[in-house]
Amino acid sequence: MNKKLLCTALLLGGMGLAHAASAQEFDDRWYVSGSTGVNFQDNDRNTEDAPFGTIGFGKFLNPNFSLEAELNYQNPQKNINPNLWWSQYGVSLDARYHFRNADSKWWPYLRGGLGFQRHEEEFVRAPIFGTPAGGFPAQHEDNNLAVNLGAGLQFDFGRVNMRTEVGTRMDFDEVQATVPGNQNQFMDILASVGLTVALGPEPMAAVAPAPVAAPGCADMDGDGDGVNDCNDKCPDSQAGQTIGPDGCPVPVSIDLKGVNFDFDKSTLRPDAVAILNEAIEILKRYPDLRVEVAGHTDSKGTDQYNQALSERRATAVYDFMTSNGIDAGRLMGPTGYGESRPIAPNTNADGSDNPEGRAQNRRTELNVQN
Repeated sequence: MNKKLLCTALLLGGMGLAHAASAQEFDDRWYVSGSTGVNFQDNDRNTEDAPFGTIGFGKFLNPNFSLEAELNYQNPQKNINPNLWWSQYGVSLDARYHFRNADSKWWPYLRGGLGFQRHEEEFVRAPIFGTPAGGFPAQHEDNNLAVNLGAGLQFDFGRVNMRTEVGTRMDFDEVQATVPGNQNQFMDILASVGLTVALGPEPMAAVAPAPVAAPGCADMDGDGDGVNDCNDKCPDSQAGQTIGPDGCPVPVSIDLKGVNFDFDKSTLRPDAVAILNEAIEILKRYPDLRVEVAGHTDSKGTDQYNQALSERRATAVYDFMTSNGIDAGRLMGPTGYGESRPIAPNTNADGSDNPEGRAQNRRTELNVQN
């Protein structure tokens, strides 16, 4: 146990200064691992340094902590006689603490674990009672506890990760045939490179639930009048009232200006259809509202003719509204008022004809009844 121990201690200390990483999402799939490297044998073993290999099976339990079972094998030669067999293999359970950074593809880690090592060796018996040594070599086998300590760097390439590691294995072997009996432990230094390969399909990224915003006034309607509380200037309106866009009760008059007719016609013009559709939406918004469908004419023609024409115009509007979802029970009429209710002069002050005024009088109206 020489200067190799000091080198390992320095490396572990340097890794210990690495910054701890914040928690992050991690790949929790099982993985297989394999590595190869050099086993620098404890000088007291009287064996040569040798290559070694490992194979393992592990899993990350959280972003920073992994657990791995590992098999190892090495077959060094003896210094005193390279022809004598000496092999060592074992199993261990090791934990690794990874100093992970969410934005980095590589991170340092520390390793610690326990295991059992077995060594098998050939040796030449020492002379007994003056009998010379020689003949066939004897064999010795033994099992013993071992402690693993190490540090390394892991590089994230996705499913496959690469890692480099330097560590020590303290082998509590009390009986090695070629070593004096006062030696009861050995410290081997191991340097390796290896890979881990994740098993199974790629994990799905965790999706954080969208934050639920607290409801604001734009999402609330305290008095149920259809106007949100942000825009409601009358937050205590009552059911059955007709409510304006500011949330306050208003007298209802459904404006059908623009639903005019050509001279001597009762056919709805295309420009009138859009206006009637708006009136239908108002009636649907206020299902308790009842209206009278009224038709009017200008002053051209006889009273009898204009009365019949106004009724036909009211009927055209009435039929359009009932065919577009308005219950007939909410509509009074259709009622014709002939030329009796002008809203504009039919003639000018000098008695001449007023075409614009007469065009306004050729109209229909929805008169609110409640």
